[in-house]
Amino acid sequence: MNEHLLDIRNLKTWYRTYQGYAQVVDGVNLTIDAGKKIGIVGESGCGKTTTMKSVLRVLDERKAYLPEGEILFKNQNILKMRETELQQIRRKNISMISQEPSAALNPVFTVGQQIFDVISYSKQDDTAKNKKELTDIAIKAIRDVFIPDPERILECYPHQLSGGMKQRICIAMALVTPRELLIADEPGTALDVTIQDQIHRLLRALVDEKQTALIMITHSLGVVRELVDQIYVMYAGNIVEVATTNELFKNPLHPYTRGLMDCVPRLSGGGISAGIYGYVPDYVHPTPGCRFSPRCPYVKEICRVQKPLMLEVSEGHTVACFRYTDSFTEQHRQEESIGERA
Repeated sequence: MNEHLLDIRNLKTWYRTYQGYAQVVDGVNLTIDAGKKIGIVGESGCGKTTTMKSVLRVLDERKAYLPEGEILFKNQNILKMRETELQQIRRKNISMISQEPSAALNPVFTVGQQIFDVISYSKQDDTAKNKKELTDIAIKAIRDVFIPDPERILECYPHQLSGGMKQRICIAMALVTPRELLIADEPGTALDVTIQDQIHRLLRALVDEKQTALIMITHSLGVVRELVDQIYVMYAGNIVEVATTNELFKNPLHPYTRGLMDCVPRLSGGGISAGIYGYVPDYVHPTPGCRFSPRCPYVKEICRVQKPLMLEVSEGHTVACFRYTDSFTEQHRQEESIGERA
């Protein structure tokens, strides 16, 4: 039996476009256990949010297509669940903090009504038998995200709040009832630095005290360095490196990971950060090999035609890059042998 809380296996998520299928997620593998904290890091548009929305199956099925893969939550394949089973997962097991609070909140209902609905929908309100008790739970949730005067906020509509306050309301709605897995999609995007730090401390406390698993989606290396135990580096729909937080910052292996770290400004000076040459590839017509090859300073011919497999370089540290194979010749020999046996 699988021991992981969430186990994503070879997930592919494509979008239907007028030009063809945009292959946004291309064979992602990811696992997380109860009470653990992992981070998914990468540029905007690399498929982080699409991967997590696939887990909750909230993508528009008229536009999104999942040709391959499994998403196992407590050994149950989410991709094969009926709608009633999915609702149970969303009610009691998994919640997600959206990075777009204006889209996540309904403009025609008050903040209080929307929080009450979350509590009722999750069916975790056994002790909340009347409106007063529901209100007390909602007020505590708002206070937990450092919003003053929560009684007044309950009566407000989303358009009456600032962007940062709306983001904190979304966080409060995600935390108001106990969950086994919390997906935080850039939860600090609309917040100032001090509030970001407070929210991150709250998320850490949630994991430590309630044994809630946390997946943090971000493009900030500073956030994951302080918050998570393990990091998945994602580029153009592929996981390219996985390691513990300390190991990744001590010994980054993939050229893309090193490029991300070179993008971070140095407080000690030394000029402008280097950045990464080029652009994210065309998902409709992606390169058949490593998707980072057009931007990689170490690219070889094999990188352009063949997708590298994840290799374990050291215990718990894997990377998808041909630079870490024993030799390109040996790799070809093994593949030919596999092809002959097939």
